[in-house]
Amino acid sequence: MSDPYVKIDIENEVAYIEFFHPAHNSLPGDVLAKLAQTITDAGTNDAIKVIVLKSGGDRTFCAGASFKELININDAATGKVFFSGFANVINAMRKCPKFIIGRIQGKTVGGGVGLAAATDYCMASKFAAIKLSELNIGIGPFVVGPAIERKMGLSAMSQIAIDANTFYPAEWAKQKGLFTQVYESTEELDEAVKTTAEHLCTYNTEAMLEMKKVFWTGTDNWDALLAERAATSGKLVLSDFTKEKLKGFK
Repeated sequence: MSDPYVKIDIENEVAYIEFFHPAHNSLPGDVLAKLAQTITDAGTNDAIKVIVLKSGGDRTFCAGASFKELININDAATGKVFFSGFANVINAMRKCPKFIIGRIQGKTVGGGVGLAAATDYCMASKFAAIKLSELNIGIGPFVVGPAIERKMGLSAMSQIAIDANTFYPAEWAKQKGLFTQVYESTEELDEAVKTTAEHLCTYNTEAMLEMKKVFWTGTDNWDALLAERAATSGKLVLSDFTKEKLKGFK
């Protein structure tokens, strides 16, 4: 399991969409684009009633955006495109007409927290600590901020955005509304995710669609909002401060 991938497996009307990258599941633009398209396609597939979003590997759900790509950004237009990667996935999840269950088996950072927040029902293991580390390199969680604020509230989002060095435990994330349940092991998590997803498949799909519309009320402007936020990050990543910080990652 060394090459990056996005794959989908359908079982009992549940689509398990899994992404992976060997660098702690940090996601480059091509993987993010494929992930967004896979979610969009699953939303229109009549063989699928519920979607589970998961990642490969054991102890890291998603380490955010690819630092390798981040380091090579030299102009604002490229920066906007780079930061639009997570924006496009979040918007694909928002627009998807089916419930998306998050399966968060390990640590998640930056954009990964945004993905967790954009699921409709998020389940985690006790190893799923979260961190927003963007301020450390002179930018901020601008693109994922709306999704996190929507799920956890402005106070909790502000706390982890400012305290950019700290991993907050899964139980804290549960208390703040990001996770619905926290399990002792990945095995318990997987069993609970499967049971929940398959049980949801017994419900009225039209009712779930209408409920999803209600859950995402007030987000119709997110295509424009997240693009604007991506442009902000794309500009900040060119700052002398950030360029100097990124040298330490080469």
